[in-house]
Amino acid sequence: MPEIIYEDNHLLVAVKPPNLLTQGDATGDDCLLEQLKRYVKQKYQKPGEVYLGLVHRMDRPVGGLVAFARTSKAASRMSAQLRAHAMEREYLAVVEDGASLPDSGTLENWLLKDEAGGVRVTDAGAPGAQQARLHYRVLSRNGVTALAHIKLETGRKHQIRVQLMHSGHSIVYDMRYGHGQRGQNIALWGAVLRLTHPTKKEPMVFVSAPRGGAYAPYAAVIDGFLTQQQKGVTL
Repeated sequence: MPEIIYEDNHLLVAVKPPNLLTQGDATGDDCLLEQLKRYVKQKYQKPGEVYLGLVHRMDRPVGGLVAFARTSKAASRMSAQLRAHAMEREYLAVVEDGASLPDSGTLENWLLKDEAGGVRVTDAGAPGAQQARLHYRVLSRNGVTALAHIKLETGRKHQIRVQLMHSGHSIVYDMRYGHGQRGQNIALWGAVLRLTHPTKKEPMVFVSAPRGGAYAPYAAVIDGFLTQQQKGVTL
């Protein structure tokens, strides 16, 4: 059962474990959405189909915070927040060649899906391509890697992974876009989620500490960073 961070009549925030689908696909594998529907059905003894609106997705290998709406009204309002960039999804990543990564920056590319299910950088305005933009700040460096705090401005498929790879700083243990290692989870985690409650209209901040061996050298830095975020300090 996934970890539940927050729950009320309109909103549910959970931690997606790495390598679990957010939503079902052609594989037929179990997914976070269905697991949480079963949880709600059992906990509240709801007859029939349980409503749970998926507001945003996360790549299968990646873990971290995902928000769900428990009513259609909440789903509509939260989706509007996402489109207006009022819902902020922030990640912590450990990247390769950390010594040469500038302290902060913005990555902007055009991304195109390929026939193999992946994504690649292409020319601006290419047919079928989508513009992708993210902002990052280095929190710490440790030898050949760096810990980066990443803010998404757009939410494209595989965006963070592809843009960092294209910049020369692949995410550690990324099997598709970097140098994966079996038994190690990709070092990309949805660590901070900011949104406005769909009915109370109150700003909310949720945090989740990343899991995986690549984060171990940065444990103290991560703890301090997440404590700041809970207090409302933004970078």
